[in-house]
Amino acid sequence: MAYDEHLADRLRMVLKDKKVPYRENKMMGGLTFMVDDKMCVGIIKNNLMARVGPDIYEEALTKPGCKEMDFTKKPLIGYVYIEPEAIDMDEELEYWVQLSLDFNPFANSSKKKK
Repeated sequence: MAYDEHLADRLRMVLKDKKVPYRENKMMGGLTFMVDDKMCVGIIKNNLMARVGPDIYEEALTKPGCKEMDFTKKPLIGYVYIEPEAIDMDEELEYWVQLSLDFNPFANSSKKKK
């Protein structure tokens, strides 16, 4: 299993309920949800990946189940992993998705400019 399909379905529902247009992208052995051509949230194995931004990064790390995203063996400032136990409840998942959506307008786009 490359990533948690159930979590993917839950993320789709949250984004749909919030009426957020997105596209899915398989990458890094997981699944990312792109909002405005920017990586917003994703799934690596069974962890949620949230792009919360550098301003609240340290505060986010104090939340239960949140840890540094160290996919490249060094922390990526502004990105965090949230362990499955910390997003069992829909409200918990929605919290992390909303943090990522709040940062999204300030994030750099991964789309190449022509």
